[in-house]
Amino acid sequence: MSNIPETGRTQRVQIRLIVIQVLVFSLLLTLGGRLWYLQIRNGDEYTAEAAGNGVQQVVQPAVRGSILDARGVALADNETRLVVSASRTELLKMKDDGVGVLTRLADVLGMKAKDVQDKVRLCDAKTPQPCWNGSPYQPIPVTDEATTQQALQIRERAEDFPGITAEPTAVRRYAAPAKAKTAQVLGYLSPVTDEEIKQAQDGPSPYLRSDQVGRSGIERTYDKELRGKAGVTRYEVDNLGRVMGEAENDPAVAGSTLVTSLDARVQAVAEYELAQAMKTVRQETDKITGRKYEADSGAVVVMESKTGRVVSMASQPDYDPNDWVGGISGKQYAKLTSKKSNYPLLNRGIQGQAPAGSIFKVVSASAAVRGGHAFNDLYECSSSYSLGNQTFANFESKGHGPITLGDALKYSCNTVFYRLGHDEWVKDGGIKPKKDAKNWFYRTARDFGLGSETGIDLPNEVKGRIPDRQWKQDFWKANKDAWCKEGKKGGTYVQQIAYESCLEGNQLKAYDSINYAIGQGDVLVTPIQMATAYAAISNGGTLHEPTVGKAVISPDGKSVREITPKVSGKLPISARTIKDLDKGLRSVVEPGGTAAWRFGGWPQDKIPMRAKTGTAQVYGKQTTAWFATYTDDFTIVMTISQGGTGSGAAGPAVRKIYDALYGLDAEGNQDKKRALLPKPQKALPKIQSDGTIYAPKVKPYDPAPVTPEQQPGGQEPQLPLQPGGQPGLTGSPASTGRQP
Repeated sequence: MSNIPETGRTQRVQIRLIVIQVLVFSLLLTLGGRLWYLQIRNGDEYTAEAAGNGVQQVVQPAVRGSILDARGVALADNETRLVVSASRTELLKMKDDGVGVLTRLADVLGMKAKDVQDKVRLCDAKTPQPCWNGSPYQPIPVTDEATTQQALQIRERAEDFPGITAEPTAVRRYAAPAKAKTAQVLGYLSPVTDEEIKQAQDGPSPYLRSDQVGRSGIERTYDKELRGKAGVTRYEVDNLGRVMGEAENDPAVAGSTLVTSLDARVQAVAEYELAQAMKTVRQETDKITGRKYEADSGAVVVMESKTGRVVSMASQPDYDPNDWVGGISGKQYAKLTSKKSNYPLLNRGIQGQAPAGSIFKVVSASAAVRGGHAFNDLYECSSSYSLGNQTFANFESKGHGPITLGDALKYSCNTVFYRLGHDEWVKDGGIKPKKDAKNWFYRTARDFGLGSETGIDLPNEVKGRIPDRQWKQDFWKANKDAWCKEGKKGGTYVQQIAYESCLEGNQLKAYDSINYAIGQGDVLVTPIQMATAYAAISNGGTLHEPTVGKAVISPDGKSVREITPKVSGKLPISARTIKDLDKGLRSVVEPGGTAAWRFGGWPQDKIPMRAKTGTAQVYGKQTTAWFATYTDDFTIVMTISQGGTGSGAAGPAVRKIYDALYGLDAEGNQDKKRALLPKPQKALPKIQSDGTIYAPKVKPYDPAPVTPEQQPGGQEPQLPLQPGGQPGLTGSPASTGRQP
């Protein structure tokens, strides 16, 4: 019998009960707190997650709208391909996670098993391509190049390929009618990126993860219209991912059709003739350097003179936009973005910059008139122009005596413009400019639209450069420290130039304005800018924002939104001056003019032709060839980098583009049945009763035989080599038009 008093035992029991009660109460309090945290504090978050786990969506991509030329010919459309896809949800239900099925599938498709397995794995930060970046609940494409026989095997042996489908699907196609790739203008597609999806955190995203997005060209500019709206089917799933039923279905809406102002036939001619001109000129020898011309890149723009609509735009080197369909390989991408291939993704019609050379003289002539010089006064065209110990030579070192500004354009007389540029520089105060300096030569260039974007409906257009006093100051500020550091090192010629630039690099010198007056020095322009400027001279003075898009047509063909060309400004000269320029440019293709040898037999009485040749010096490279022309209907500007003289390199190609447009033979006889586009195309393609658009056939381009007059070669004399190693210039290398 215990000696413990009853009262002591009772107290211990009571203490134990109290401890148990405290523990129970603490547990209940903890559970209650956790319940409050889950249901109240973070209730919305977990509710949303639960909803997300319970409903998954499968996306049916919309059929992307077609891109057509002005007559309705497809430049980019969709073709039906047999696409083999795998359902990841079904594969994961299998004991081996579908490895066996995918191995059998690889055998049928003639692929490696690992490649097929990689295709259906999900992308994350650590998973390299290939992988699937879309929803795991929708079919994952394995290939879009399955044959009919392969598709039949998969369907007939369905028990061997659970979760595998082989269905016809619309896939993007760049049709290249008449072999016209139209690559840089059309652009290409690629999948939406994680960064773009991530941007949805700050607002509703315009993209679904499965979307293909336009990355360049008009595929990018008009992506919203072309992409349409993807269909979304939402499924109820359990926590194991098994589909319990369909919750909601939003059908897909096809993208709209984009009609462009391009003409596939003219595009084919432009691409072929540009490539052929570059190929031919590479066989010629640069008489200054003794090397073959490299002709490493080029561009041509064909534009309606009265509207600014782009009829054709070609750029070399080019590429096949079909390479991007279905995902581009790393090898292909490296090739398209490498220096060795000279960056074929660049659209040199809007992104290629170079000094303008003598095609810039229409700007300088206009500036001179604005500065008080009469167009038809006489100006001395001497063989050279001297400034201190520097001598600026004329083309061919020839003089023509006193001539008008019109004749200065005809003969491309440099010394007339040297004098005018120098004279205006002196009037403005020289290196110490007056407060009221007019800066006519620089202001006029900007008023012609140079030094700024034209506003064309293509992405990534560059501005070019007009090196006025403000640009000089800004460029000096950006480079002063580097120049000063290099200049302190001493003795080499480059270091001396750096030291000079350190001290005076913000000053607009006399030789700057002299070089600038003939489109040299630090001036940079693009083909689209010069085409816009010359088209404005052709149409009487109206500057347009160039356009490629012409109309957006709804999928059913019932709604048409026309894209109207916009006026961006007026040339800063009178109608009288425009007529004088027009007359001077017409004389360039007539006997004695610098382009006459390229337009022998041209029917000037029926189709008046105007032109300006240009040969621009670029520091460290061979000369850049320019050829700017227009008729009442069309403006054509072509440039070939490291291609020699303007009329020598580009002249034959431009002539043959015009011949194709108007249906002309080598003697200038016109056959309207052969004419591709004797007048600009005004009407939209015919929309048929079923909503489809009538598409005429396009015949392959058959170039006419080349006559001796059209053959590129050395018939046009080269610029003379002067002391110092630069054509047409002597004295300080600062006058050679080097590029910073």
